[in-house]
Amino acid sequence: MKPTRSDRRALAAFMAPAVVLILLFFVIPVLYVAVVSLLKWNGITSPEFNALRNFSLLFKDKAFTRSIINNLIWALVAGGIQVPLAMLMAIILSRKPRGWKFFRTVYFFPQVISGIALAALWRSIYNADTGLLNGLLRAMGMGELACDWLGGLETAFPAVLIYWVFYVGYYMVIMMADITTIDSSYYDAATIDGATDFQQAIYITIPLIKNTSLLTCVTLASVLGLRQFEQVYMLTNGQPANTTSTIVLYLYKKLQDANYGMASASAAVLIVVGAIFIICIRRLFRERSAKISGLDTKGVL
Repeated sequence: MKPTRSDRRALAAFMAPAVVLILLFFVIPVLYVAVVSLLKWNGITSPEFNALRNFSLLFKDKAFTRSIINNLIWALVAGGIQVPLAMLMAIILSRKPRGWKFFRTVYFFPQVISGIALAALWRSIYNADTGLLNGLLRAMGMGELACDWLGGLETAFPAVLIYWVFYVGYYMVIMMADITTIDSSYYDAATIDGATDFQQAIYITIPLIKNTSLLTCVTLASVLGLRQFEQVYMLTNGQPANTTSTIVLYLYKKLQDANYGMASASAAVLIVVGAIFIICIRRLFRERSAKISGLDTKGVL
C-alpha cells in the first residue's frame, strides 16, 4: 500500500525538527569551516581568498603532521586495546561472579568524573619531584627509572596515552547491556555440549555483539581518540616539542593566534580523517561478518 499525501505530510512534519537541527548544528557549520579554510582571516580585517595555501602550510608544519600521527595512534589504541579490554571486563562481569556489582561500579566510576579533574590528578602522579609514581619507584629501589614523565621526549606521549586506556567503564557498561539480551539457551546448549566459558565467549558472545555494541564502542572510542584535547591540554599542552600535540589542540592554538583560516583548515582535515576512519571501521566489520557468514553457509551445505 502506497503512502497517501497525508501520510507524507505527517512524515515530513515529524522529520522537520530533526532536519532543522542537523542543518543548524552540523551541515551549516561544516560548510562554514570549509569556506573559512580557504581564506586568510584574523576575524577583524577583511578576509582574503587563500585557495589551498592553508592546507599546504598545514602539511609543511611538523607540529601538525605530528598531531595527525598522534591522533591516529590515539584512535588505534582506543579501538584496538581500550575496547577489547572493556569487552573482556563485560564478558567476565556478565557471568555475575562474586562481587560483580562492586567491580562494575568501580570500573564505571571514573566516567562520572570530569576529564579535566582526572588529568589534574595524573599530572600530580607524574610529577618528577613529588609525584606518586617516582616515589613508588624510589621506595622499591628502582630510583634509576624515575624521570620527568611528562617532560621527556620519549616518555611524554606514552605517559599521556597509557593512563587513559584503562578507563574502560563506559564501553564495558554498553557491552554488558548487550550481552544480557543474549538468549541463555545458547549458553545452556553449549554447556551441555561441553563448551568452556572461554569457548562460549569466543563462539557465542563476541559474534552476537560484534555488529551491535562492539561496533558502536569501537566507533565511539576511535572518534574520541581522534578528538583528544582535554587530557593533552591539561597534562602537557602538546609539549615537549609538540610530541604530544593533537589536531584539536593545534586548532585551539591557531584560534588563540587569531589565524582562523589555518584553524578551519585543520578542522576540515580532522573531519575528513574522522570520516575515513569510521568508513574503514564499518567496512572492516562488514567484511568479517560476510566471511563468517560464508563459512557458516559452507558448513551447513
